[in-house]
Amino acid sequence: MKKSSNLRLWARSGMAALVMLFPAGGAALAEPSASYQIETVAEGLAFPWNAAFMDDGTILVTELDGQLRAIRDGALDPTPIAGVPEVYRASQGGLFDVVPHPDYANNKLLYLSYAAGEPAANATRVARATFDGAALSDLEVIYEVTPLKDTPVHYGGRLAFAPDGTLFLTTGDGFNYREQAQVLSNTLGSIVRLNDDGSVPSDNPFVGEAGVKPEIYSYGHRSPQGLFIMDDGTVYMNEHGPQGGDEINLIEAGKNYGWPVIGYGLDYSGARISPFTEMDGMEQPLKYWVPSIAPANMDLYTGGLFPAWNGDFFVAGLVPGDVRRIDMEDGEIVGEEILFAELESRIRAVQAAPDGSLYLLTDGEGGKVLRVTPN
Repeated sequence: MKKSSNLRLWARSGMAALVMLFPAGGAALAEPSASYQIETVAEGLAFPWNAAFMDDGTILVTELDGQLRAIRDGALDPTPIAGVPEVYRASQGGLFDVVPHPDYANNKLLYLSYAAGEPAANATRVARATFDGAALSDLEVIYEVTPLKDTPVHYGGRLAFAPDGTLFLTTGDGFNYREQAQVLSNTLGSIVRLNDDGSVPSDNPFVGEAGVKPEIYSYGHRSPQGLFIMDDGTVYMNEHGPQGGDEINLIEAGKNYGWPVIGYGLDYSGARISPFTEMDGMEQPLKYWVPSIAPANMDLYTGGLFPAWNGDFFVAGLVPGDVRRIDMEDGEIVGEEILFAELESRIRAVQAAPDGSLYLLTDGEGGKVLRVTPN
């Protein structure tokens, strides 16, 4: 894996170079980086959202409609996994992420994020449960975003464990509550950091500050759906802008990422949300897209099947529907390649598998799980 320390330094000092590298919409690389083939592993899924690769070779897939599915020996089990909590399924709400505990081999704990509640009062929730391979048991809700909201959109919902065992969760601004992303007495539009039982780590940046939610790790986010944590603990995320202004960010403890005070996009009406793209005390993105690509998750490729991709980030794009390879060389972003546009599908997730292949989840009713290998 490539080291991230150089990227951190460059991200702070090289923004002018970054904008030159990436004009509006991003600059695609001229030559294809690899030859590949795509096979269908599973299809007929109800809005697949994310996948987890288990140690025994099972692939767990969440469906936004509220079911957790298992792919075993290359085939989709027709029977959904039992014991999944009830979700609030409306618009963007439903079952989101699934991740195993870092010590899953011994404790068999799975973590789920999902929308919970009702139309007038709903929120992103995190639960953990014991998984025996067929069903969940001893389900325990360990966290819920506050306050409850009355919109079925902008939930965030991405989970990731850090090397120190803490659990990170992205949360959205609820769409109609964008200003709350700047208010630290709630957890809308934030990234929160928790212990594995849902309690607050004592070294979180705002612990002990009056009127501030101590679980907040960073704030000023709109609709963050991508999250990746490096082996050294460096945190990267991507988030949806409105019309333009989708971002990749380097996340640091206690920092303000600006939404909705600064940004590079327009409101859906065409109006300017803010006249500012930068402001003292607010972080700049590593990269932004104008027009939007509607980024879902992100992953880092470290496998051996595609040497040209090793150490590069991959970002799933819902609009127009492709995957962006963010080419990293010696800790710097040097290019962007558009991949898999030939599928003509909204890509909800892109994930590197333990065997070095790349998996894609297509969005929507009748969603597919696809596997990418060298041609």
